[in-house]
Amino acid sequence: MAEDEHDYKVGPGKPPLNTRFRKGQSGNPGGRRKKQLPALLADALNETVFVTIDGERREITKREAIVHQLVNKSTTADLRATKMLFDMMKDAEQKAGIAPPPPEPRQLGEADKEVVRNFVERVRRQVLAEIAEKQRATAASNGDIPAETAGSNGDNPAEIVGSIGDSSDDG
Repeated sequence: MAEDEHDYKVGPGKPPLNTRFRKGQSGNPGGRRKKQLPALLADALNETVFVTIDGERREITKREAIVHQLVNKSTTADLRATKMLFDMMKDAEQKAGIAPPPPEPRQLGEADKEVVRNFVERVRRQVLAEIAEKQRATAASNGDIPAETAGSNGDNPAEIVGSIGDSSDDG
């Protein structure tokens, strides 16, 4: 073999003897890389199938066939298919950036404004009553006033609300 090494000429298709693969050793021990799930899914969905649509045989991708089936099921009052279809449509619109603008809130009528005013007034009374109760409890715990008379010191939340309620801007 020593003679062969000296007579051996390195060139195209003739790598140096010391860099050749040893017998039984592969050039790629890890093997071919496996495809990731998104690539596998995309390949499977892009395969073509033959379908009959309106009596005509056509070749479409599996992705298109799935959409056709989903739309057909949703038209037969299949609620799950309809929900899935609406979700897909929303996602597609958001990705395309053509989502419809949110609807304008309707203008409040006079009756609605009255309901809102009454609600605000009730919340205001409740908050002021809680504040007055805390003040009474704090004063009673500090010994400023006896606990028995803590509720009868003239702090009526309705009076407080009346004085604050007049300055509110209910418009």
